[in-house]
Amino acid sequence: MSDRFLIIDGNSILNRAFYGIKGLSTKNGLPTNALFGFAKILKRLTDAYNPTHAACAFDVHAPTFRHEMSAAYKANRTGMPDELRIQLPYAHRLAEAMGFAVAEAAGYEGDDVIGTLARISAESGVDAFIATGDRDSLQLLAPKVSVVLIKTGSDELYDEARFTAEYGIAPTQFVDVKALMGDSSDNIPGVAGIGEKTALKLIAARGSLDALYADIAASGATKSVAEKLEAGRDSAFLSRRLAAICREAPGFDSVEPYRTEGFRGGELRSLFKELELFSLIPAFGLSGENSEEVVTEKKKAPEARSVAPAELIAAAADVAVISISLENDIVKLSLLADGEILSSEGTAADFAPLFSRPVVCHDAKKLFSILDPAGIEANVVFDTMLAAYLLSPGDSKYPIGKVVGKYAPELPADAPEVWLVGELRGVLEEKLKDCGEGIKLLSDMEIPLSRVLCDMERAGVLLDVEGLSAFSASLLETETAIAAGIYERVGFTFNLNSPKQLGEVLFETLGLPHGRKTTLGYSTDADTLKGIRYADPIVNEILRYREIQKLRSTYGDALAAQADESGRVHTTFNQCGTATGRLSSVDPNMQNIPVRGELGRELRRYFCAPEGKVLVDADYSQIELRLLAAISGDENMIGAFAEGADIHTSTAAQVFHVAPEDVTPQLRSRAKAVNFGIVYGIGEYSLSQDLGISRREAKEYIERYLATYPGVARYLDETVENARKTGYTETMFGRRRYIPELSSRNRNVVAFGERVARNSPIQGSAADVIKLAMIEARRRLAASGIDARLILQVHDELIVEANEGAADEVAAILRECMENAVKCPVLLRADVSVGKTWYDAKG
Repeated sequence: MSDRFLIIDGNSILNRAFYGIKGLSTKNGLPTNALFGFAKILKRLTDAYNPTHAACAFDVHAPTFRHEMSAAYKANRTGMPDELRIQLPYAHRLAEAMGFAVAEAAGYEGDDVIGTLARISAESGVDAFIATGDRDSLQLLAPKVSVVLIKTGSDELYDEARFTAEYGIAPTQFVDVKALMGDSSDNIPGVAGIGEKTALKLIAARGSLDALYADIAASGATKSVAEKLEAGRDSAFLSRRLAAICREAPGFDSVEPYRTEGFRGGELRSLFKELELFSLIPAFGLSGENSEEVVTEKKKAPEARSVAPAELIAAAADVAVISISLENDIVKLSLLADGEILSSEGTAADFAPLFSRPVVCHDAKKLFSILDPAGIEANVVFDTMLAAYLLSPGDSKYPIGKVVGKYAPELPADAPEVWLVGELRGVLEEKLKDCGEGIKLLSDMEIPLSRVLCDMERAGVLLDVEGLSAFSASLLETETAIAAGIYERVGFTFNLNSPKQLGEVLFETLGLPHGRKTTLGYSTDADTLKGIRYADPIVNEILRYREIQKLRSTYGDALAAQADESGRVHTTFNQCGTATGRLSSVDPNMQNIPVRGELGRELRRYFCAPEGKVLVDADYSQIELRLLAAISGDENMIGAFAEGADIHTSTAAQVFHVAPEDVTPQLRSRAKAVNFGIVYGIGEYSLSQDLGISRREAKEYIERYLATYPGVARYLDETVENARKTGYTETMFGRRRYIPELSSRNRNVVAFGERVARNSPIQGSAADVIKLAMIEARRRLAASGIDARLILQVHDELIVEANEGAADEVAAILRECMENAVKCPVLLRADVSVGKTWYDAKG
């Protein structure tokens, strides 16, 4: 076999893996999703092409020669996400451990390094295979140079013949096509109005960009296309220079430095263990007697045996390990009994006796939802999904196979779920014992909460569909009227939803102040427009138009469509969706129901109670600030709450050195921004933007605040320092959040980690408190015999649907449950009110 040079486009493949795989991280919170996919793709390519030479090219984080040609080049690219940037150094190590030399060149992009390596490879008589997810590399196709386009499922190998057959041109002509069509992702302008189809036709007809522009008429272009070409002449030639991959990057003159001897087994295995990518160890053939550290071979799951429900129940041990699903009203249940898997089908009632035993499962909420319609209560004592969430709260999703790969790689992830649950239970239980109050959080908070959430999802909330539809129609009328007023002010109509057209109207037609213009136009995002409100009343109208349009489309129209036949909307609560422990919800996302602005609050009128019932709403008052005072032990803040003072007025009086009675609404508003900003780790820049003041003033406000509350200042500093030492923070209940950013070499990433460290214990403690309140409220309401049920949780707010005659009693129960959810040196206060609609109940 002839020599083969496998050249990897590192950034392209790492990005593809990052966005294709979600929610994978180490127990300390280091994201590893991109690394997992990157390793698997590199192995797949290594197995397929068996290279004698191997290189992995990466971009260097610095301007390139293309930026000197065009300041707009890639100007619209968002920065690399912090979660991906953290993984980049590990990707370099991973590539090297797999036998790839890392190749970079200052002032050049990874594509240029790839082009240069492909050239010297071909000149040396070595077949080059470029692996990338970017079609731009197709311009590099040549004799002895192929391109492997990485795709989900199967890769596609291109040589010159395949390219010409598909595109109708030679690979060398592809860059001229790019010169005409441009590339919005890189801010390569191309020729306005010329797309890929037209560009291919023009270059195929004339052979090159130079020939096309030497005689446009000879291309057969229509009058319209010819005019576009003429207008875009300079842009086309600039675009070609930007799009052309350089094949002369400095520092590369031989293929010999890239000769590979394959995987470095010990180094690769150690790296997989460090990254907790344990499932890759056997997948890469790195386990066995000859390994430096023996990894247990995959266990074999027993075969499942089908039995009748009665036999399955009879075989159950004292603690039943089960998996369950519901398909077309048929319950499918598997049981692990003495190492044997028994499977059965029937109705929920057929299996009812089983659930009087303690049960172990994966996703208790799903189990409850299947049993609830039959009135069966399950005694869940361990949930492997919730256990995995407590161990690694940053992962966001916890399918059984992923949990196995992370915590028990010796198990085959595709084995029957019930067997995996049984094998995982002991592993996760031991890890929880070493994870703060993990066991207690699982048994006393998360499992009972899943019971509450199941009830709430089944109940849903009644929606006034007819009223909401009318409200949505009125919003459309207002939206149309605002648009008409904007058009009248400008003097002509345009597409208000087009950022490009809007930018031209505001900054060229009206001449309002603006930032730098790129090839895509001017920025018209919310922050930009808010910054120029003073310049013209039309800006406020545009912001109002956007607000109404979003409210109408996201909530007015969408909510009505999600109601069931009885008019109730059933959100789905995600118990494992946030690193802080807060709940999230989808379909609809109740956590994002607008609360600011009159129109946003108006939407709450259409969440209502059925005939003869009311909504009882209880909302924690400043819970995060109260918990901050309690956890930090700051005497001044504790004293302010103990006296029943308005905390924002007290803070304003202290920070601005005025008597409480002299605190103006503006000063109170500023103090409020600082109070809550501190909780969320706000910096002087963000505070200056929020308050419309200078950074110097914002810095002074924060310094005065911390001087006023020295206990808070000390607590925040100690929290960050402890997180640096341990790698995590804890809530007052022992819930951990891991913060790998604190160990980064990037200052911006570290600063982000510090903000997370400051706010996570407070936000997480508030989330834990309301969870306990929900669990107790459900218990108290059930014990009372009152016709009342908890139906919604939104941030710090609980809503109960209750019989009208029991409203006062329910309100008292709800208040007691929330205010006494935890013993705290600062009184927790809940504001409780009653109404026929959510709007009325909020007062």
